[in-house]
Amino acid sequence: MTTAKLITIGALAKRTGTSVSALRFYSDRKLIECSRAQGGKRLFKKEVIRRVSFILIAQQLGYTLDEIQHQMAGLPAGRTPTKRDWEKLSNHFKSDLNSKIEQLTTLRDSLSSCIGCGCLSLKSCHLYNTDDAAASLGAGPRFLLGDKSVRNK
Repeated sequence: MTTAKLITIGALAKRTGTSVSALRFYSDRKLIECSRAQGGKRLFKKEVIRRVSFILIAQQLGYTLDEIQHQMAGLPAGRTPTKRDWEKLSNHFKSDLNSKIEQLTTLRDSLSSCIGCGCLSLKSCHLYNTDDAAASLGAGPRFLLGDKSVRNK
């Protein structure tokens, strides 16, 4: 790496709002690349700012570092990703994000009347889970997980 476009770990931390220790961790996990100056000081290409920003956003959306690392493996190594590279990466997330949005919408819309847990204490449950028929579908909030109402025969 040429030193002209390199920034220190402190400058990267300040620019991204990320702690230096988190940046060291990302670097050790190979989520971001760095070079070493004499004395062992970590130096980063400025384009790493985008990668760190992507990591932070993906973490806020609930993705694990392993999932983020898997997605970022599609970005080119050794060069700054282009707009096309980032678009390709974002397309991988669209399907998953749409699924999460659908689940959150269902949860939001169900909270006022029932959370789909199969509770027998509600006399007028619009999900009609008489005698806890939803238990036959498995554990957890069956209707929020996508199962349809079970009618007793």
